[in-house]
Amino acid sequence: MNYIACTFSNPQNEALKDMFTEMLGNIGFDSFMDIDEGFTAYCAETAFDKNALDGILAMEQLADVQIFKQEIIPDQDWNATWESSYEPVVIDGICRIRAPFHEADSSYKYDLCIEPKMSFGTAHHETTAQIIKLMLAEDFKGKDVLDMGSGTGILAILAKKLGSAKTVAVDNDEWAYRNALDNVKLNAENDIVVELGDANSLNNRQFDVIIANINRNILLRDMREYVKCLKNAGKIFFSGFYESDLQMIKFEAERLGLSYLNNIKENEWTAAIFVKK
Repeated sequence: MNYIACTFSNPQNEALKDMFTEMLGNIGFDSFMDIDEGFTAYCAETAFDKNALDGILAMEQLADVQIFKQEIIPDQDWNATWESSYEPVVIDGICRIRAPFHEADSSYKYDLCIEPKMSFGTAHHETTAQIIKLMLAEDFKGKDVLDMGSGTGILAILAKKLGSAKTVAVDNDEWAYRNALDNVKLNAENDIVVELGDANSLNNRQFDVIIANINRNILLRDMREYVKCLKNAGKIFFSGFYESDLQMIKFEAERLGLSYLNNIKENEWTAAIFVKK
């Protein structure tokens, strides 16, 4: 499957960028990568709607946004693109996230092999790295875990490495679903259940821990369903939003019966843990 890659300059502030990327997501863009001059957004060629994109760029609030480049990324060229610049990520000195073309290294307690393809989740982005840091400080032994918006499956795989029991990874994107299945095999954690679905497909199944590294708007929209699936005294990890959005997330979480525990932040991004009363 070919992708259209569009490179944009950043809007005037983070709030506008958040709005812009959300609107891009609504017209089919499913992956975003920050670069020095702005960011690049990726859309499956079959889903690309130039008229819809032009309509967004014509908005007054985004008048300063420029599109620097638009190109087709052939499917076979994607791996070459990220392999050329992809380096392993090491978190807290004990967890290493590498690609299949890197050698395994047993000196790390957790050495995860992740092939991202077009899915989100390699720990290069702050939101994934923050969730991993929080997970490494928690006890997952024997706990049932749900990874919502699982992308590459990296967080579900780490949960199993940390000793989780029943572990379910859910994503609504078919590419991410297939990518997670491949990564589960790469890491020999074949008892992870990978599902193509969303919050509406959870059906009130019960978990001790829920991980949701998505974005602010989806978290706010689907949080009620997550809480229904969280056992009493269970913990939920939220990430994918800016520090400035934390109060909004806390307000909705507490309204639904969750209690705030703590958060960590890096480069304006934050991740937070809540517990069900």
